[in-house]
Amino acid sequence: MKIGIIGGSGLDNPEIIKDYKELDVNTPFGKPSSPLIVGKIGDIDVAIIARHGRKHQIPPTQVNNRANIFALKDYGCKRIISTTAVGSLKEEIQRGDFVILDQFIDFTKQRKETFFESFDFGPLHYSLAHPFSEDLRKKLIRACKELEFKHHQKGTVVTIEGPRFSTIAESKMFRILGAEVINMSIAPEAILAAEAEVEYGTIAMSTDYDCWKQEEKPVSWEEISKVFNSNVERVVQVLLKTIQYFSEQEKIREIKEKIRTIPDFPKPGVMFRDITTLMKDKEGMKKTMEFLYERYKDKKIDLVAGIESRGFIFGAILAEKLNAGFVPIRKKGKLPGETEQLEYMLEYGTDTVEIHKDAISPRQRVLLVDDLLATGGTSLAACKLIEKIGGEIVESAFVIELPALGGREKLSRYGVFSLISFE
Repeated sequence: MKIGIIGGSGLDNPEIIKDYKELDVNTPFGKPSSPLIVGKIGDIDVAIIARHGRKHQIPPTQVNNRANIFALKDYGCKRIISTTAVGSLKEEIQRGDFVILDQFIDFTKQRKETFFESFDFGPLHYSLAHPFSEDLRKKLIRACKELEFKHHQKGTVVTIEGPRFSTIAESKMFRILGAEVINMSIAPEAILAAEAEVEYGTIAMSTDYDCWKQEEKPVSWEEISKVFNSNVERVVQVLLKTIQYFSEQEKIREIKEKIRTIPDFPKPGVMFRDITTLMKDKEGMKKTMEFLYERYKDKKIDLVAGIESRGFIFGAILAEKLNAGFVPIRKKGKLPGETEQLEYMLEYGTDTVEIHKDAISPRQRVLLVDDLLATGGTSLAACKLIEKIGGEIVESAFVIELPALGGREKLSRYGVFSLISFE
């Protein structure tokens, strides 16, 4: 997987990028704005272009957007994340706020905005109703939330030609048109990415109020630079976090591929997900446990409770990594000594789970672990059993989830995490 990044993001740092190198490339549309900086962030390949050149020497109208997009596409990037400074056209979007754009209005006049300069092979019209990738938008929003950065989950940007800023009349008109922010770079960048069939997403940072707000001075380049540069480290954090999600996505895909599916077992029409093929694969198990550890390492877990039988395996390994104790939850009659039990309904009949009465002290924080979440009946009974003897459920964690069977809804009040879903 390769991800392209456009903008003065601060990521072009050899200390952040492994295997850092610069590529001086050419394209059928000329040279891009800067050499490509390529390398790895984590295990994801990235390619970075400085939109206005390394020294911000290229005016907005002269940015070779076609060459920039072509170069990233040619390098193999399937996704592009862009960063941009924007002026706020809304009172509630303050300086330093992030805006995850979902729409744009193109007020540029002089830019090359298509790769399709002829219709020799027939009409090449296409929809741009949704110009920003929803997957990239969700990941950028998630990153802002996890980093606790103030952000706005939607925003329409109006792109003007530049290099001049708006008149007051223009700024007020753009507000009437429904734009929330203003800049000089998203169009035609987003248009060309769509033509190149590359997913495109943008994190915008508000640096000023353009010139519509009477109590504020009109925007200046000095103000934009000051606000953006003072916040560039936060932009870098969002980008790194977003790229991390793609790294996780790739690892989850690899783990999922190690789980065998057996059709018509244990009865016709059932697709059985056989986790034993994952368990015997040392790299697959290592990645699985790393995921679970990273999620819970800062959750102050006192005990991990595992449900018979594969929950014992995943739960015990995780407990050791978390420096926590392990508690088994078993079917009736399997535990010696004094136990607490709870009966629960099955599709046909009932079953019972047990736990030692002295397994959990009052108010201890307990993580419930099992290999599979299906209907959720056993897991719900286990959660209630843990509460019955005084434990506090932190979350219930599963390697595999079968969402169609409704287990997540049944466990909703306890919180559910699953690594892999099979529809």
